[in-house]
Amino acid sequence: MPRTIDTDRKAKQTVLVVDDEKDLVELIAYNLQRNGYRVISANSGDAALETAARELPNLVLLDLMLPGASGTEVARQLRADAHTAHIPIIMLTAKSEETDVVVGLTLGADDYITKPFSMKILLARVGTVLRRGETPPPLETAVLRTGPLTIDGSKHEVAVDGEPIKLTLTEFKLLSALVTARGRVLTRDQLMDKAMGTDVFVTDRAIDVHITAIRKKLGSANWLVRTVRGVGYSLQENPDQSDDGE
Repeated sequence: MPRTIDTDRKAKQTVLVVDDEKDLVELIAYNLQRNGYRVISANSGDAALETAARELPNLVLLDLMLPGASGTEVARQLRADAHTAHIPIIMLTAKSEETDVVVGLTLGADDYITKPFSMKILLARVGTVLRRGETPPPLETAVLRTGPLTIDGSKHEVAVDGEPIKLTLTEFKLLSALVTARGRVLTRDQLMDKAMGTDVFVTDRAIDVHITAIRKKLGSANWLVRTVRGVGYSLQENPDQSDDGE
């Protein structure tokens, strides 16, 4: 059964820790509580989904290897539900292979941490991801339009030809950065800084995976995001511009 480790609801932000290693959950909870977070936990994938739907935490720390629904399935279902799609996810995994990280990011995870990890690193990543959600986009009240794409910064909504599409917070910031650059090429480092902040390390591959996910969600308008080989990405205003590929 899911349980609340800290019953102090005065804490500003709630973190759901999902892991079947109870000792690790207790250790993570202790450190998060010391830093002012309210912590709730679940020890299986099914319990995680139930708890997330009920509590709507500010962040989910999600292990990949879980009894019941796997971590990747939990992430997929959280992103598919309109009530939980906005919740940032940091994946905790003992798997260091790039393919596992790529799968997690493709499903909409905002960050990942490979076990074993230091608590200082964990707290830094938690703080960074939560700050992304608190920081308004540069054009908070603006509505940006280019071709079939509309971005409403005040509502955090994106639509293609009037049809809404669901983006994670990181994807929203990446796409907003490209649109506001108005055709100027942004390097991966620049995109990292704009979408994730300057105090977090993210691999080039992670940015590429996020861009791939954005293109998939854009559907027939995926031509809007152009790859500039060896440099980064830019917005293109018509589908006739060439894409350099990767």
